[in-house]
Amino acid sequence: MEEILTITNLTKSYGSKEILKGIDIHASRGEIIGYIGPNGAGKSTTVKIILGLEGDYGGEIKLFGENIKHNAIDYKRKIGYVPEIADVYDNLTGYEYLTFIGQLYGLELEEAADKSQSLMALFGVGEAYHSRISSYSKGMRQKLLIIASLIHNPDLLFLDEPINGLDANSVMIFKEILTQLAAQGKTIFYSSHIMDVVEKISSRIILLYDGKIAADGTFAQLQASNAEGTLERIFNQLTGFHEHQEIGEKFVSIVQGGQA
Repeated sequence: MEEILTITNLTKSYGSKEILKGIDIHASRGEIIGYIGPNGAGKSTTVKIILGLEGDYGGEIKLFGENIKHNAIDYKRKIGYVPEIADVYDNLTGYEYLTFIGQLYGLELEEAADKSQSLMALFGVGEAYHSRISSYSKGMRQKLLIIASLIHNPDLLFLDEPINGLDANSVMIFKEILTQLAAQGKTIFYSSHIMDVVEKISSRIILLYDGKIAADGTFAQLQASNAEGTLERIFNQLTGFHEHQEIGEKFVSIVQGGQA
């Protein structure tokens, strides 16, 4: 199977703080990879380096067979990205924003307009196509970001908490979109703290902990080599976090007027 992304011994530091401590990742065409880990583990840093938003790293990254340092612009046209927190131009309409993004990726205005209008209608927000983004709800903004990440038909997709704000029906649609994209040979990195969703949609799961890869395999493989049960239990075991019950009990006790 064709390898889309190859990361070899990736390191990154901010001053004396080491964020990534030599990680290796191989991602093939058609995989949905659940990329998970506690806050501060280095997930967002990894993605920002791949996207060219962070430099000064050690190791090597190849996308579509080429070192990203040697092809700094072309490979980005093949990538889509939904960040966890995104700044959107509130004064633009959905039409203006999506056609602007489409043209940045090389689409003609007419194609970008046709695509964006059809995609917004399918996602249940067609009536807001010519409305200013400042009037959008959180869920509508999230749908706009998802459409913007896909409008240029990328081969590699990075999604950071992509279902934030989506209602149940929209989540079902979005899961189906990911399944269809993977079947078409797209490679997807899905990062979320909602473990049951990651467990269900991922063909493979990579757990990053303290700047290193703590686990890499299918959910069944992770179950076989760790505690049986949900991905949440495996996550807690591998990251050494077992205080959730005690903290929860103390929290409720304080709420009810008790002592910590």
